[in-house]
Amino acid sequence: MRAALVTGAASGIGRAIAARLERDGAQVLAVDLEPDPAGPGEPFAADLTTREGNRDAVAAAVERFGRLDTVVPNAGFQHVAPVEEFPEDRWDAMIALLLTSPFLLARAAWPALRESGDGRYIAIASVHGLVASPYKAAYVSAKHGVLGLVKTLALEGGDEGVMAAAVCPGYVRTPLVENQVAAQAEAHGMPEERVLEEVILAPHAVKQLIEPDEVAEVVAFLLGPAGRTFTGSAVTMDQGWSAR
Repeated sequence: MRAALVTGAASGIGRAIAARLERDGAQVLAVDLEPDPAGPGEPFAADLTTREGNRDAVAAAVERFGRLDTVVPNAGFQHVAPVEEFPEDRWDAMIALLLTSPFLLARAAWPALRESGDGRYIAIASVHGLVASPYKAAYVSAKHGVLGLVKTLALEGGDEGVMAAAVCPGYVRTPLVENQVAAQAEAHGMPEERVLEEVILAPHAVKQLIEPDEVAEVVAFLLGPAGRTFTGSAVTMDQGWSAR
């Protein structure tokens, strides 16, 4: 039975991943700032913008399960603003949660992942790790950084039985996407009802939001027997966005 730590597990992609891993028989520590006791996995509250929060989450998983085989850094949030107006505190918070937390989780979990003999580190990045969009300086920068982190972890883990990969979805039907509609409307100077089609789905070749369960399916595959061959890879599921 695999033991997994999933962050941002109270909603959206993280919740779908935690539920899928549980259905596959894994023990899951579902980490969030405000975890859902009724959600999948064992809830654990942690502030992942702090060093202590990341260390505590890993320690809790090892203590509860006696091992840790899988880490899925997923927690994040969005802020939309032109660079000259982008709040510096938002930049700091987003880099802390979207980039520094994945590094701290890897650092703290590495001994357990190595001891597992089949350690898997699957970061939920974004197509924004491959391409950019305006008004998202912090998010795009952090997600590009996550891909660099994953490549480094893959090289370090190659001889230690640890694989690392990133999943790069386009726009997923989550609160993170839904909550940015108003900010996108303001930044682009358009009514909110036009944002989904003209901004959010505009770069997709297929004009549909991705479902959280679809991302969870890709994570489940990467945790399966064939997943090891994807170490160091950015697994893109972006409805044709990066084909442009």
